[in-house]
Amino acid sequence: MRGKVLPVLAVVAAILLAWTLAAIPMNIREVLSQAEREGATVQGGTAIERRDASALGLVLANPSLALAGWSQERPRLPSPHQVAIELWDSTIAEEAFSRRGIVQSGEFSKKSLIYHGGVTLSATLLGFAFGTALGILLAVGIVHSRTMDLSVMPWAVVSQTIPIIALAPMIIVVLYSVGVQGIIPKAIISAYLSFFPVVVGMVKGLRSPEPSQLDLLRTYGASAAQTLWTLRLPASVPYLFASLKIAMAASLVGAIVGELPTGAVAGLGARMLAGSYYGQTVQIWAALLTAAFLAAGIVGLIGVAERRVLARMGAPA
Repeated sequence: MRGKVLPVLAVVAAILLAWTLAAIPMNIREVLSQAEREGATVQGGTAIERRDASALGLVLANPSLALAGWSQERPRLPSPHQVAIELWDSTIAEEAFSRRGIVQSGEFSKKSLIYHGGVTLSATLLGFAFGTALGILLAVGIVHSRTMDLSVMPWAVVSQTIPIIALAPMIIVVLYSVGVQGIIPKAIISAYLSFFPVVVGMVKGLRSPEPSQLDLLRTYGASAAQTLWTLRLPASVPYLFASLKIAMAASLVGAIVGELPTGAVAGLGARMLAGSYYGQTVQIWAALLTAAFLAAGIVGLIGVAERRVLARMGAPA
């Protein structure tokens, strides 16, 4: 356990250190402009000249002012502690101490990241279920039908070359025009992104049995359906779980993207969009980290399920 945790903690510490140091030059121009308005002496020329100057050079020329980049109200790059405070205020503090929170009102506050994360998570899981089912069905068809292999698989590959940020508004407009609203459009976008990894992984897994194993089943007179259930599907389980982890992350991205063009008032995508409108970069980063925590948690649950299923199937630990 220690051998697994320490490397992860080391990587996290390195990321936090790099993030903290990067916040200083990223925010230095705003820091110097604010200090200049307050009457402080600033090195590096006028505001126009500083705009084209090196950020690192401005930091070195104004070392006494540079550290204020960690506490800007609307920073270009918020520091880790600012994001951590926003996460606390938008989750635990909002739900436990606010009159709108679940402790006092009995329901999640609509200003809480827990509430927004739940909205996005519901679309993510629904789209993930759609995408997984569609991917498995397509993979079975591709493996058993040369016509589908030559026709469907190329189109599945081509579909993933279309930028989802351009396709999402089209999907939403078409669905809204026929009266389909709410969670379904976002789930469809999630399914669109998540089905492809499942298709590729399952096709690889269904084709993974050795020719000698397939010949043996033919010798016993097994039908295509019996071969699928007794050999191909069990052999594809490791490939399926690997693709599910990728599909889950893609599904979450799809749900967030699906919230952007709709003018949604709930969801992590709506939270990010509101932050961009009002220049609240700390709010945007808090929503981004919430999405990352959600994805990591669900992928971790898939990993737990994978280990248990493979153990039941007799795979080595």
